[in-house]
Amino acid sequence: MQVQPYGDASQATRTVRVALTGMLLLASSSTLAQQSPALDRMSLWLGGFDAHTDTTISARVDGAHPGADKFNFENDLGLADHRHVARARLDFLLGDTQGFSLDYYRLDRHSDGRLFRDIHYAGNNYQAQADLHARLNVDFGSVAYRWWFGHDDDAVGLGLGAAYYRVNASLMGDVSVDGTSIDRATASNSEGAWAPILQLGWRHALNDQWRIYADSAGVLKNGGRLRGHVVNAALGVEWFPWRNAGLGAEYGYSRIVLHQHKRLYDANLDLTLRGPSLFVRWRL
Repeated sequence: MQVQPYGDASQATRTVRVALTGMLLLASSSTLAQQSPALDRMSLWLGGFDAHTDTTISARVDGAHPGADKFNFENDLGLADHRHVARARLDFLLGDTQGFSLDYYRLDRHSDGRLFRDIHYAGNNYQAQADLHARLNVDFGSVAYRWWFGHDDDAVGLGLGAAYYRVNASLMGDVSVDGTSIDRATASNSEGAWAPILQLGWRHALNDQWRIYADSAGVLKNGGRLRGHVVNAALGVEWFPWRNAGLGAEYGYSRIVLHQHKRLYDANLDLTLRGPSLFVRWRL
């Protein structure tokens, strides 16, 4: 008769232990799932990139001299090596640790200059001291799905997705044959392609108003008529004097190296952009 109460107490003790264990597991799961203060539910970036540029293009026909087919926008045409580039980003979370990241910028460059050396481009010979008009448009956009790890003041992210880039280059100027100017000619090429992108990111919340971050991304395209790679890196700081609005400043580096195969020639682009950016920031 005395065993039954002991059994009831033992059963009750086990029940309490199971309940407490379940509560601890639920609390632990809730803690693991919570959003890091270094991340936003939704984040919109609108701003500009004060880019220092270095742009080299070529369009070489088989058998052409290996150095004469290449020219630099800044050095050979006297184009200013600073350019303001508009940029927009959108980040949002689907849960507390996963979400999407979208990025877009466009570079539009054109110049009217005078050559200081002969160049060979797309089968045409442009003489030194000739008037020349060059134009280069580059569009770059990406979308990636991101996983964020870390739930305290630090968060590290891995992103996988796709990037789209389009390049449109043209050159118009005086053409010569055997040293004799004969006409004005235009050579142009335009091509766009999708490629896989890999992103890495780090966010750190100093307090409710200040955060620092670092981002890097790489795009690699092999095969097809347009091949090459794109590398982006940035280090920045965010300041939110208001709960949902603030400013972001960063220093960024981008390099775009593309090779386009045409029927009559191969076109190449090597473009570097580096410099500070300033963004207006909205967040939820």
